[in-house]
Amino acid sequence: MIITDWVHVIAGAFILISLSLGAWVHPYWYFFTAFVGANLFQYGFSKFCPLAIILKKLGVPETRADQGCHHT
Repeated sequence: MIITDWVHVIAGAFILISLSLGAWVHPYWYFFTAFVGANLFQYGFSKFCPLAIILKKLGVPETRADQGCHHT
């Protein structure tokens, strides 16, 4: 998986988890949902994503060609 795949998976998981926590634990968890959504929104315009920077430093490939796999 490449960086954008991981960003989508992690953001989706955070949203689902925080929605569940907001419904069953405390409504303040919805602020975390809003934070993740706002980050995804601003990423669409600026292409700046803190999670992508962290994943890149951890060695996650940026493109499928970086994975050494040549499937079409």
